[in-house]
Amino acid sequence: MTPSVSQPVSPPLAIVILAAGKGTRMKSDLHKVLHPIAGRPMLEHLLHSAARLDPQVQVVVAGHGRDQLETALAGRAVIALQEPQLGTGHAVVQARQALEAFTGDILILYGDVPFVSEVTMRSMLDRLHQADAPPVVVLGFEPDDPLQYGRIVAEGDRIDRMVEHKDATEEERLVGLCNSGLMAVRSQDLFALLDRVGNDNAQGEYYLTDIVNIANGDGRACAVVITDDADEVAGINARGELAQAEARWQARRRQQAMADGATLVAPETVWFSWDTKIGRDVTIEPNVVFGPGVTIADGVTLHAFSHLEGATLEAGVSIGPYARLRPGAVLKAKSRVGNFVEMKNAVLGEGAKANHLTYLGDADVGPGANIGAGTITCNYDGYFKHRTVIGPRAFIGSNSALIAPVRIGADAIVGAGSAVSRDVADGELRLVRAEQLVKPGWADSFHDAMKKKKADRSKP
Repeated sequence: MTPSVSQPVSPPLAIVILAAGKGTRMKSDLHKVLHPIAGRPMLEHLLHSAARLDPQVQVVVAGHGRDQLETALAGRAVIALQEPQLGTGHAVVQARQALEAFTGDILILYGDVPFVSEVTMRSMLDRLHQADAPPVVVLGFEPDDPLQYGRIVAEGDRIDRMVEHKDATEEERLVGLCNSGLMAVRSQDLFALLDRVGNDNAQGEYYLTDIVNIANGDGRACAVVITDDADEVAGINARGELAQAEARWQARRRQQAMADGATLVAPETVWFSWDTKIGRDVTIEPNVVFGPGVTIADGVTLHAFSHLEGATLEAGVSIGPYARLRPGAVLKAKSRVGNFVEMKNAVLGEGAKANHLTYLGDADVGPGANIGAGTITCNYDGYFKHRTVIGPRAFIGSNSALIAPVRIGADAIVGAGSAVSRDVADGELRLVRAEQLVKPGWADSFHDAMKKKKADRSKP
């Protein structure tokens, strides 16, 4: 019998996210880390990646806009207050109370650096537990332009020293290895090192990076892990950087969609949400926009200039051009929505059609039904929403108003121009029109009279 080999057990993990900055460059009343990318707040992107590591504790260090973060997080993380803001080292100290009973690894992240990957986080934690047991692991990167980033002077992956840009010498500024600010530290080391950090520097602040220099001074070599993707550690501090991050995210998502079997006719014009789900053999024409909550099955065609949010499209569906699907729209297999059709909280049955100029709100449309141009489900009475039910194979003539609550039976026909406020039975024809009035020659007489009147007015 082969003895079992026990797998090493990872230490418990805590996440500390720094989000206390005022974000003044955003010029916004909304907290910087709550600004969305692909329809999701940047902080939520980061929390989603961190969640894959199964952290035992999550702490968000807040300052300005703390109330907004408390509302957004709804108890999913401990909020620690940093007031006043005296630097990154001082910010991490504010998490001490929340981590007082915690023993394990601590990842220090930044709320405005939302796209650091699970793989990168794991590589930092793995390095922390290699044989040489560095007290601190720093995530470094090598950008094309180092700009104002702090520098890491290292031999191999062992850090000699770290220096903030404002405190760096000209020689140190020539170093291409930059500090992302992200760190992995053991709980037993972190606060002991932070207690020794001073503020004798150009900014008069307590730098988190100083814990590396302090540990090195104790003869305990710290290590750097280098990401080969500088974009994943790009900070977002202004609207322009937010737009750049959105563009990078969208570019990657478009490539992924095509790799997964979708056709994007003009990829650069298609905009996805963070949670868009797309099947195979889906064709997406130019200028299609996905809001949150959209699921697209195989073989769907999305024609140009359509907008979808909170919608589910089953196999073989076709929509647009210029269709708008709002939350709760469900299109069953092989149904069709055409140009200038809007759906909200409505189900279009299998093979049913609403080809143009129609509003379907709070409605159930049966399989094979045909909804004529200009049809409106009148679902709101000023106080409450009401539902319209249209049976299988029903035919709704153009320019009809279905005044909910109302039920149209199977195989029923509603004549064009009808305003229907009472149920229509199966197989029934319903016409709701005023009788046509016919006056032969009236139009000719009218034109003659108007022409004479106009001529008389033009005389001097």
